Amino acid sequence: MRKIKYKFEVPDMKKVRMIVHTDCKNEADDQYALVHHLLTPKFIMKGIVAGHFNRTSGKWGDGCTARASLLEVKKILELMDMEGICPVAKGAEYPLDNEQEAVWSQGAQLIIDEAMREDTHPLFVAVQGALTDVACAILLKPEICERMTVIWIGGGAYPAGGWEFNVSQDIAAANVVMKSQVPLWQIPSDVYEQMEVSYAELEARVQPRGAVGEYLFRQLVEFASGHPDNPWPSGESWCLGDSPSVYVLLERESKSSLYQEMAAPCIRYENMMYSYEVTNRNIRVFRKLNVRMALEDFYAKLKLNFS
Repeated sequence: MRKIKYKFEVPDMKKVRMIVHTDCKNEADDQYALVHHLLTPKFIMKGIVAGHFNRTSGKWGDGCTARASLLEVKKILELMDMEGICPVAKGAEYPLDNEQEAVWSQGAQLIIDEAMREDTHPLFVAVQGALTDVACAILLKPEICERMTVIWIGGGAYPAGGWEFNVSQDIAAANVVMKSQVPLWQIPSDVYEQMEVSYAELEARVQPRGAVGEYLFRQLVEFASGHPDNPWPSGESWCLGDSPSVYVLLERESKSSLYQEMAAPCIRYENMMYSYEVTNRNIRVFRKLNVRMALEDFYAKLKLNFS
């Protein structure tokens, strides 16, 4: 198994435990974020959970999208020669029916088991899709809320909210997490959309980096060309919107100008707008990113490990 090596070391007291939750076959940027997590020495990888999605669900069949994500995670690990680095679990195949009833999944159990384990390193769960498995873990074992922090790529722009893909995948799960006591760092759509990259940039900086670099570039271009009517790609660019879940743990904690602490909203089922009628605990909502640092860190780690 490949071991990542750098000419610097992260002090043990600054390392954190990491579980990555990814709907890895939903589209084409999820794979980039997963690779970035795996190449980051601050993270002690404790698990990868493969989540469900519905964007291209017809291709995989009803109830099979989490399995598609699972196979994609395993493919990335194989291309990186990092199979066996941590447990890989399949999440729930469907969103929650309501905010009271949990659905057991391997992914939810992995989160519970790691959260309940005694370890001095803080635990972060980075969610790059639906919050289904985190919500189920909380419903099944509420005491995990005080034993982990959730980073979520999702939710509409503040203060209004509105339609956003990751929320749309499971509104009930999002409300379970919003109403819970778990520390939450939210990266909403207007912030993660700052991670814009050009295809030429990816061809120059990613494609030459071994089998995994070639695959990352090729699958993104193929996905984009396979959806020519999609309104959000410009034709020469993409958004690596899941990658901020790495960056927010690399930036100095003292840079509070990047985020604000505010009461967690609830999310309306009819339109995904934010509601502030109930006072929930405070969460951290990111307002901007150091995009240069986030992208250059990824490109550098890819180059140093797959030159």
